[in-house]
Amino acid sequence: MMKADRTELSLIGVAIAVAIAAQFSPNWLVFTLTLAISTGLVVMGVVMLMRAGLVSFGQGLFYCLGGYAVGLGGRFLGITDALVLIGLGVVATVAIAMILGLLVTRYREIFFAMLSLAFSMILYGILVKSHGLGSTDGFGVVDWTLLWFDSKTGDSANMALMLAIALALLIALFLNRYFKSSIGLACEAIRENEVRVEYMGISRQQTLYINYVIAAAIGSVGGSMTALAAGHVDPTMAYWTISGEFVFIAILGGTGHVAAPFIAALIFTLVRTYAIELAPNAWQMILGIVLLLIILFLPKGIWSLFTRKKGAAS
Repeated sequence: MMKADRTELSLIGVAIAVAIAAQFSPNWLVFTLTLAISTGLVVMGVVMLMRAGLVSFGQGLFYCLGGYAVGLGGRFLGITDALVLIGLGVVATVAIAMILGLLVTRYREIFFAMLSLAFSMILYGILVKSHGLGSTDGFGVVDWTLLWFDSKTGDSANMALMLAIALALLIALFLNRYFKSSIGLACEAIRENEVRVEYMGISRQQTLYINYVIAAAIGSVGGSMTALAAGHVDPTMAYWTISGEFVFIAILGGTGHVAAPFIAALIFTLVRTYAIELAPNAWQMILGIVLLLIILFLPKGIWSLFTRKKGAAS
C-alpha cells in the first residue's frame, strides 16, 4: 500500500479545517462553500482534459446529468439516499460518456471543444422541450437522507457541505495519484507531443478516452451535489455559459495542483456574488477584467503564486 505523501496529508488537513470552521459559519457561507466545492469538482474534470491538451466547452453536459439524476431518482424512483442518488448520476453519466467518448476523443483543439459543446446544447434543448420535467423552470429535488440524517428535519445546508467535503477529498486524493500514474503522465505527454507518444506504443485515443470518462464521472458528482444543496435542477445546468464558467475557473486556478480548481471556484463564487450585489448591471464585465488580469499577470493560474513562494524559499 502506498504511503500518503505531503500533498495528500495537506488535503486531509485542509478538509478537516474547513469542516470544523463550517460549524461556526453562517448559513450563507456554508451554502456558498458547498456550491464552490461542487463547482470545483466539475472544474477538476475540465483540468483533467486540459492536462491532456483538450479544452471542453461542454462539461455542463455531465454536470446537468448528475443534477437531473438526483432530481429524477427522487421524483420517479422514490430514492432518497444521497449517496445512492449520486451513484445513480455517476452510472448514467459514465454510460453516456463511454458512448460519446468514442467520437469526441478522435478530435483535438477546436473540433473537440465544439463537439463537446454541441452535445451539451442538445441536452439543453431536450430538457427545455420536456414539459413533464418543468421545461425551462426545471423542478425541485425531493428531501434527501444520508444514513441517520434527514434533510427535511435537520440542518441540510451543513450536512450537504460535510458530504461535499468528504467526496471532494476522496476524489482529490484519487486524482493526486492518478496524475502521477502512467496514464496520467501519458496525458501530459500527449499534450506535448502525441506523435512521440504513439511511437512509444501508447494509444493516444485509448488514453484520452479513459481520461474523458473519468472527467465525466467527476463532473457528474459536482452536478449531483449542486442539486442536493440547492434543492432544484433546471436546463441551464447544460447551457453553454455554464460550461464557459467551468473553463473560466480552470484557467483562473491553473492545472498545477488538485487543490487549484477548488480555490479558484471559491474565489469565482465570492467575486461573482459580491459583483452581482454591488454592480448588478456590470458583474460580467468585472469577471472579464479579473480573468484578463489573471491571464496577464498569472498565466499559469492562481496556483502559480504558491509555486513561486516555494521556489523563492528554496
